[in-house]
Amino acid sequence: MSGTNATSGAAPCRFAHYFVICGIDTETGLEPDELAGENFEQSPLKRTFKSKVLAHYPENVEWNPFDQDAVNMLCMPKGLSFRTQADSREPQFHSFLITREDGSRTYGFVHTFYEEVTSPQICSAMQTLYQMHQAENPSSATPSSSSSSSMDSLASSLDEADPPSSSSCRSAACGGYDASRDTLYVSKALCLITPMPFMHGCRRFLSQMHRAVTAASPPPLPLESYVHNILYEVPLPPPGRSLKFHGVYEPIVCQRPGPGELPLADFPLGQTFTLLGIENLVQLFNCTLLEMQILLYSQDYQRLMTVAEGITTLLFPFQWQHVYVPILPASLLHFLDAPVPYLMGLQSKEGTDRSKLELPQEANLCFVDIDNHCIELPEDFPQFPNKPEFIQELSEVLLRYGISPVGGAPPTSALRELEDDGRNGNLGGEQLAVLELLQGNTTLERLQALAKRTGVRVEALRGVGGEGEGQGGRTAVEEEELRNAKLNVQLREVFASRFTTMFADYEAFVIQSAPDLESWLTNREQMHNFDKASFLSDQPEPYLPFLSHFIETQMFATFIDNKIMSQWEEKEPLLRVFDGRIDKARLYNVRAPSLRSSNYQRCTVLKESAQAIEQRMMKIDHTAIHPHLLDMKIGQGKYEQGFFPKLQSDVLSVGPTNNNRWSNRTATAQRRKDRHRQQTEHLTLDNDLKEKYMQEARSLGKNLRQPKLSDLSPAVIAQTNWKFVEGLLKECRMKTKRMLVEKMGREAVELGHGEANITGLEENTLIASLCDLLERIWSHGLQVKQGKSALWSHLLHYQAREEKLEQQQAESPGKNTHIHIYKHTHIQSMGEIKTDVGRARAWIRLSLEKKLLSQHLKQLLSRQALTKKLYKRYAFLRCEEEKEQFLFHLLSLNTVDYFCFTSVFTTIMIPYRAVIIPIKKLSNAMTTSNPWVCVSGELGDSGVRQITKNILEMTFDCQNLGKLTTVQLGHDNSGLLAKWLVDCVMVRNEITGHTYKFPCGRWLGKGVDDGSLERVLIGELALPNADEDFGRGCRTPDMQHSPGQTRRVSITSMGGRGYKPTSAQIQEAIGEAVNSICKHFHKPEKERGSLTILLCGEVGLVGALELFFHNGFKSARLFQKTVFVWDFVEKAVAYMESADQMGDMQETAEPMGLTCVSLCHYVSAINSSPRNIGKDGKFQLLVCLGARDRLLIQWLPLLVECPVIQRMYEESALLRDRTTVNALIAVLQTLHDFPITLEASLVKGIDL
Repeated sequence: MSGTNATSGAAPCRFAHYFVICGIDTETGLEPDELAGENFEQSPLKRTFKSKVLAHYPENVEWNPFDQDAVNMLCMPKGLSFRTQADSREPQFHSFLITREDGSRTYGFVHTFYEEVTSPQICSAMQTLYQMHQAENPSSATPSSSSSSSMDSLASSLDEADPPSSSSCRSAACGGYDASRDTLYVSKALCLITPMPFMHGCRRFLSQMHRAVTAASPPPLPLESYVHNILYEVPLPPPGRSLKFHGVYEPIVCQRPGPGELPLADFPLGQTFTLLGIENLVQLFNCTLLEMQILLYSQDYQRLMTVAEGITTLLFPFQWQHVYVPILPASLLHFLDAPVPYLMGLQSKEGTDRSKLELPQEANLCFVDIDNHCIELPEDFPQFPNKPEFIQELSEVLLRYGISPVGGAPPTSALRELEDDGRNGNLGGEQLAVLELLQGNTTLERLQALAKRTGVRVEALRGVGGEGEGQGGRTAVEEEELRNAKLNVQLREVFASRFTTMFADYEAFVIQSAPDLESWLTNREQMHNFDKASFLSDQPEPYLPFLSHFIETQMFATFIDNKIMSQWEEKEPLLRVFDGRIDKARLYNVRAPSLRSSNYQRCTVLKESAQAIEQRMMKIDHTAIHPHLLDMKIGQGKYEQGFFPKLQSDVLSVGPTNNNRWSNRTATAQRRKDRHRQQTEHLTLDNDLKEKYMQEARSLGKNLRQPKLSDLSPAVIAQTNWKFVEGLLKECRMKTKRMLVEKMGREAVELGHGEANITGLEENTLIASLCDLLERIWSHGLQVKQGKSALWSHLLHYQAREEKLEQQQAESPGKNTHIHIYKHTHIQSMGEIKTDVGRARAWIRLSLEKKLLSQHLKQLLSRQALTKKLYKRYAFLRCEEEKEQFLFHLLSLNTVDYFCFTSVFTTIMIPYRAVIIPIKKLSNAMTTSNPWVCVSGELGDSGVRQITKNILEMTFDCQNLGKLTTVQLGHDNSGLLAKWLVDCVMVRNEITGHTYKFPCGRWLGKGVDDGSLERVLIGELALPNADEDFGRGCRTPDMQHSPGQTRRVSITSMGGRGYKPTSAQIQEAIGEAVNSICKHFHKPEKERGSLTILLCGEVGLVGALELFFHNGFKSARLFQKTVFVWDFVEKAVAYMESADQMGDMQETAEPMGLTCVSLCHYVSAINSSPRNIGKDGKFQLLVCLGARDRLLIQWLPLLVECPVIQRMYEESALLRDRTTVNALIAVLQTLHDFPITLEASLVKGIDL
C-alpha cells in the first residue's frame, strides 16, 4: 500500500485502525473519577482515578474517527487502579465494542498490565491520601482483605483469592501504603482498535508486545516496528482466506469466512456454554429473540463481552436492533433506566450481592449472573420451538469437544487455567491432551481411567508428536484456536439450521408493494411488508406461540425491510448468506410434504463447516510483510525492562511509502471487491436522505439504540431521555393501531388449525406487548424502585393514599375511586397470581376488558402530588402533552370488545349474579314451584343452582365460565301455582362487568304452552349503554339475538295471531341460517363466536326449520288441545315402527330402512330423556342432533313419505311440495362439510 492511500482508500482493508495506550498522566496527577462512583470511606488504593489516553497512532482515520472519551472509558471502564508489591499483578485481557449511531461497529482489544510508578509526585500524593484516610477512619487500619483492589476493574474473582506474597509488609497487607517501604504499581492498557473481531489474533499480538517489555533482553526490533507493521502492513484477510502475520516472537494466523459461510465470530462460544449451561443459554437466546431487556452481570469484563457477542452471533440471520452495550461503564449506569429493549453488561463489584443491586425495571428483564451460572427470567413468555431436541443436538456437539452441557463452575485449578490460559480455551493442557486422545476411543478411555488411578500423566503418551507441537506442526496454542473455531462454527450451524427450517418459505409472505426504493422509504410506516396471519396459518401448531411473538419484533421487521430493499440495492450480507442456504435446502429437499411438520430437523452441515476452517488453517493463503526497521531517530525509546516506552509518533503517523508484496500479489479487483464488502458490512451507507428515512421508518428507539459514550453533559442526557419519551409515545400509537386493525379483522387470516385455546393467539401476543409497553412507561424515570412492577407499585401507593383520604373525609371520595380500588383489591385476592408483575398484567387485562383502561390510568395519574413524589422530572409520566396523547391512544381501544382477562385467567373463581325477569302484565309472576338455573359458557357450566322462590335473584361463585352462551332454566312443578311466564334471564360477571341477556318469552309448566318445565335459553352480550345502534357500531363481532317472544308467538299456537311468513320468506330464512353457519366455519377461529346462537338463536337454523314445518300445519283445533310439530314427528315415527312390525317396510331399500331405524332411535332417546324440555325443545334437539350427525337430509324424505302428513298438513304446505323439499335437502347438504359440535347444555341427558 503506497503512502498516498495508506491512510485513505486502502484503509478499510487494514487489519487494525489504531494502536492506543491508556494509563496515568503524570502531569495532571491523581484525579478522582467522580463518574465511576467515588467512595471516600475506602482506602485510596481501592478508589478509582481518572485514566487518560496517553497516545494513539495514527492521529486519525477518516472513515473511523478516533473517539478519545469512549476509547478511554472502555479501555479502563473503572479508571486507573493501584496495587503494591503485596498484590497479585497478573495481566488481564478484555474486549469491547463501540456501536456508532448508524449501527456500524468497531472492536477494541485491551491488554492491561501493572507498571511501577516512578513519579515521586504520584507516590507522595498517594501517601498523603492514605494518611488523611487513616486519620478520618482509624478503624479501617485493621486487616480486611488480602487484596487491595476489590474495586479494580480487571480483578477477576481468582486474583482476589490469592494470598499476599511473603514479601508483603504489614501496611500493604492491610490495604495500606507507605512510600518508604512499598512499591506502587498502576494499571496501563495497550489497545488495538479493529474493524473486525479477530479476538484471538489481537490477544496474541498484545500479549507478545507486553512480553517484549517484561523480558530480560530487549525485543529483536524496536516496538515501533511491530506497531507500524500491524497498523499499515497487515491487511484484513480476504473473505474465505487465511492470513499469517508476525508478532514480536511468534507468527499469528487468522482467517475469515467465505461469502457463503456464517459471518466472522471469534469469541469462544464454548466458554459461553460453560459459563451458563445449555439450558440457561437457550433461555437467554429466546429472551434475546423476543427483544426483552437483558442485563449481563459479572466481575470479569471479558466474560461480559464473550456472552454478549456469543448470544448476538447466534441470532443469524437476524441482528439485535436495540441498545447494545456489552460493557456499561460506571458513568453510564443511568442507561439502565432506558424504557426500551437493551442488551447491556454490568460489572459486579467484588462481594456485592445480587439482592443489593437496584435495577430501575425488572418486569421484562432477563438477568444473567454469569459468575454464579444462573439466570432470572421474565414471567410468561413462549418457549423456543422443539426446545428438548434442540438442546439434545447442542449437547452432542459440546460433548464431542469435551464440554459439559450442564455448565457451571469448573474445579478451582481448572478455572485458574481457564482464566489465565493464553489460549482462552475451556480446558487446561492436561485435560486438552486427554481430550485429543479420547476423541471417540473407548479403549483409551479405559486406559485413561487406569492412568488416573495410578497417577500417570497423559502428556507422556503424547511424546510422539514432538515437543509442544500438535498435528501438522501446529503449536498447542494454534491447536486450541483451531478447536475453538471448529466448535464455534458447529454450534452456530445448529442455531442457523433452526431458522433455515422455520423460515424456509418466508419469501412467499413478503409483500412487495412499492415501485421504487424512494417511495417505499417514504411510505414505510403505512405499509404492511409481511403477511403475518398467512405466514402463521402455514406453521406447525407447536411453533405458533413463539412465532406470533417473534414476527412482531424489530429484528424481524428489519430483516424483512432488508429483503424488500434488496430489489433495488446489493443484499445485506447476512441476508445473502441466509437466502443462499434456503435455496440450497430447496434443491436437496422438496419441502411441500413436510411443510407443516413440527418434526425436528437436525443440522446436516456440521462436518463441512469444520472442514472449511481446518483447510484454511492448514494452507495459509497470504503472509503479510515481516516487521522491519523503520527510519527512526537514534537513542529514543531506549529499552527499560518492565516499562512500556514512549513510542516515536512521527514514524507511526503515516504508512509505508513502498508498495508491499501483498498489495502487488492481490489483484486490484479483489481489493475493490473486498473494500466494497467491508464498507457494506461495517461502515455506514452514506446516503443522507436514505439514512434519514431509514431512521424514521425503522421503528421506535432505533435512533437511540446506542448511548453516546463520549458526551455525558446534562443536556445530552436530557436529550436522550426526550428521545425515549418520543419513542414510547410512537410505540404506543403503533401498538394501539395494530391492536385495533387486528381485532377488527381486516388483516386477520385464519390460523387454520389448533384447538379453541390457541384462538386469539395473535391478539394475546399484542396484548402481552401492550402490558410490556405500560411497564416500561411506568418504570421510566422512577425516583426509587419498589418491587419488580412499577405499575403495580404505583397502584398500591394510589390505593394507600385513597384509603387515607377516605378516613380523613367522612363522605365518600367519589364513585370512580371505589370502582378502581375494588378492581384492584380483587386482583390482590387472586391466589393464582403470585407476583407483582403478574398482578399488574391481570389489572391491565381486566381494565381493557371493562373498557376502562384509559380512564383508570388517567385517574391514577390525576394525583399529581403522588406522581411528582414517585417520578423524576424527565419521566414520561410527567410530560403532560405526551401523557395526554398516550391516554387518548389507549382510549381508542374502547371501540372493540376484548375478553383478554376472561380468556387468560381460566381457573379463577368469579362471582356471577343471575336475575330472572317474569312477564308481570300477564299475572302469574309469582310461582309456588322451586326454580333452578344452570349457566353455561365456553369454558364449562355452573351446575344446577336452586333459586329462592319469588326472590328470583341469586349470586354464586363459580370457576370462570368464559363467554356465556346458554342458560338452562326450569322448576320442579310443585304447588298450586306451578305455571310461570318468564320474559328473560340476566346474568352478570361481577368482576368484568359483562352482562348477558337470555330472552325466553314462554311459559314453563305442565298443561300450558308446550308443557315444558325446562328451557335452554340462548344468550347475547347486553350493551352497557341504552343506545343500541351506537353499541352495534363499536362491537366485534356482532352477536345474533336469541329466540325472543316475537318469533315464538308468530309460529306457535299462542292464539295463532300475528304475522305469517310467506313460503319465499321461509326459504330465504333457511338459506340465511345455513349461510351463517358456513360463514362461521370459514372465519378465523378467534372470530367465530358461538355456534349455538347460529343453530338455536333468533335467526338460527332451528327457528327457520320450525317456520318450514309450521307452514300449512293444522295446529289450532277448535275445543281441542294445541298440536305441535313434535306431535307430527312422534306420529310419523309411531307409524314407521308399526309398519316395520307388520313387515310393510321390508320391501323398502336397505339404506331407507337404516334411516328409518336411526330416526326412531333418536326420537325415542329424546323422549326417554329425564329432562322436561317440552315439545318445542324436543324438536330443537332433534334438529341439532340431525345437523351434527349429518342425518337431517335422510330423515326429511321419510317424514314427507309418511301417510300421517296428509292428516296433519294442508295440501298447500311446503312439506308436501316435492320440489321445495328437494331444494331444502340440497341447501342442508352443504352443512356436511363442517364439523358441527353441540354444547353440553343442549344435549345433556341424551343417551345415543
